Amino acid sequence: MNSFAQFITVLLIFIIVLAVTYFVTRFIGNYQKTAGSSGNIELIESARIAPSVYVEIVRIGKKYVALSVSKDSSSYICDIPQEDLEFRDDGSLSGLKFDAILDKVRAGIGTKDGSDDKGSHCDE
Repeated sequence: MNSFAQFITVLLIFIIVLAVTYFVTRFIGNYQKTAGSSGNIELIESARIAPSVYVEIVRIGKKYVALSVSKDSSSYICDIPQEDLEFRDDGSLSGLKFDAILDKVRAGIGTKDGSDDKGSHCDE
C-alpha cells in the first residue's frame, strides 16, 4: 500500500511539473511574440540558399530591403519596391493546427522547382 501511495504522489508531481512547464512556455512565447512585433522592423520572408545562408526581405519603417544573412555576417543586397512584393493572406501559419501546417509543407515540397524567373530589381 505504501509503494502505491508513493507512485500516485510521484505521478501527481510529474503532472504538476508538466502543467507548469506548459503554461510558462506559452507565457514566454506570447510575451516574445508581442515584444518582437511592436516596432519599425518586421521580417517579411526568409529563404534558405545554403545550409547557413538566408536571403531575407525585411521592412524597415516603410522601406523594404533584401538582406543576406549568415551565421557570421549580414549584408545589404538591395531595396525592393513595395509594388513588386506579393503579400498573401494565407502566408501566416499562426492559428493553424500542427497537422494543417504539416500538410501545407508537404504540398509545397512537390511544387517548388526553382524555375520562377521574374527578373531582378537589384543592381550589382
